[in-house]
Amino acid sequence: MRTMLVSLFAATGLMVSLAFAQETRIVIDGSTTVGPVAKAFAEYYMSRNQGVNITVSESGSGNGAKSLINGVCDIASMSRFMKDTEFKEAADKGLMPVAHIVAMDGLAVIVHPSNPVAQLTMEQIRDIFTGKIQSWKEVGGPDIKIVKISRDTNSGTYETFETLVMNKEKIAADSEYVGSNGAVRQRVQSTAAAIGYAGLGFSDDTVKILEVNGIVPDTDTVASGTYPIARPLYLFTNGYPQLGSHLHKFVSLYLTPQGQEIVVASGFVPVTKY
Repeated sequence: MRTMLVSLFAATGLMVSLAFAQETRIVIDGSTTVGPVAKAFAEYYMSRNQGVNITVSESGSGNGAKSLINGVCDIASMSRFMKDTEFKEAADKGLMPVAHIVAMDGLAVIVHPSNPVAQLTMEQIRDIFTGKIQSWKEVGGPDIKIVKISRDTNSGTYETFETLVMNKEKIAADSEYVGSNGAVRQRVQSTAAAIGYAGLGFSDDTVKILEVNGIVPDTDTVASGTYPIARPLYLFTNGYPQLGSHLHKFVSLYLTPQGQEIVVASGFVPVTKY
């Protein structure tokens, strides 16, 4: 009897060990902009693939790149392309980052719903954030000082804004910096004089989205490239994933009808349509 019990426990232990051995873990870290898409992809994928465990962290695009380079994550989610310095650091460690464009995004310029200003030019936005324009009165609004809300400097959203809007001009010292797109929206929601910028998926009816150069950011203008502050959203892997692997299927999910539905439901623009 004892021998049978030992054998039974041994067999059970073996099955448990095999079950753990068969579990696939995928670790994702990076952009707060890409976060909602990555999380929705993970939830969808895990619901259809038992034994796959996917975790998603949102520490910023720059930290996502560092995590991939240091072997801490399998996928770096980024709202900007990797920098040359990041590629060099990866190559020095024997890694080869590969970009997968999973969606398109328009960087929306947002203000409080009570603000009568409906549109700004790229030059006006730049002048506001450099401090050259101080009052809403100068652009057709009330005579109140503008409160400038920016993403933190480690953010891909910040770097996109810095490149496409600021032309590398310095953002004014009195600007407020926050750690996520959601925090930008929340700050603008609660501040009548505020202006900020956030990914399209974070710009809802609790804030007012401005036209930029007369163009509203939406699916059509972002997809066509007519909206001037548009960008791709990325998932980076170390090398191209093995065909048929869970990692490959996951980073290719955006190409499926279900993946495109998730992208749209997250407030972004799919790169392909079925």
